[in-house]
Amino acid sequence: QEALGIVTFCLSPIVPHVCHALWQALGHEGALIDQPWPAPDAAALVQDEVEIGVQVNGRMRTRLTVPADADEAAVRAVALADVQVLRHTNGAAPRKVIYVPRKLVNIVV
Repeated sequence: QEALGIVTFCLSPIVPHVCHALWQALGHEGALIDQPWPAPDAAALVQDEVEIGVQVNGRMRTRLTVPADADEAAVRAVALADVQVLRHTNGAAPRKVIYVPRKLVNIVV
């Protein structure tokens, strides 16, 4: 019942007349057009962890899940210690590490 109500509500800007009839058939009081659009819950949008892509010499090698508030040094340490990264660097020290916050670590060997 709840899912049908949500789908009907979300489709109402596209097919308003049909959705109004469905809204009434689902047993809701009042017109669908008078219902307020739902506001996002800010607490639900907060992420504890983010997924960061790791490239070695410009090619995607792995993805890491790190805390959202991790700084560059922590993300860099996790990326350099990853098994896939070590396999593709053959133990060589990186010449440059490029970090794009919350998105990407690129390791140039």
